[in-house]
Amino acid sequence: MNTAITIGGVTVGLAILVNYLVAWWPGHKSLRADPLRHAGVLLPFAFAWSYGVLAILTVGGIVGWIFDTTVWISNWLGDTALVWGVGGQAGQRAATGVYLPLTQTGTALVLLLTIGMIAASKKSGYGRDLKAGAWCGACLGTSAGVAGFAAVPLAQAVNAVGAQLYGVIV
Repeated sequence: MNTAITIGGVTVGLAILVNYLVAWWPGHKSLRADPLRHAGVLLPFAFAWSYGVLAILTVGGIVGWIFDTTVWISNWLGDTALVWGVGGQAGQRAATGVYLPLTQTGTALVLLLTIGMIAASKKSGYGRDLKAGAWCGACLGTSAGVAGFAAVPLAQAVNAVGAQLYGVIV
């Protein structure tokens, strides 16, 4: 990861999350009547969010460059919104969580997930949810907040699954 997340970048990630949850909210009565169906609607976004967290942990290649650029753009957008919207300061780095690098097999699995995400974004009816989730995950994945804490167990899981998939002895 080359681009550090700023307060503005985290704000963009949180704004995407808030926007998605407000648009999703079915209402208390409806949610209590059929919680599984309504919670299931969140799965594409949650899957893509997890992918975004993993993709920002890649350190190179096209996937790393795309997500590094996504964070850079998010930092710029968020910092601009903070300065011009509420009079904040630009460029203040957000606290970051513990960075756990992906292993070679973990990055190979992220590449496979990337191919799946591209195909799903184009072919499924959830393209918008997948794109928003991946963007949100990229912005929040390395932050020190609650969302950033998910990066370590996700990286550990992908590293382990990758090792099993490729038959590498860990």
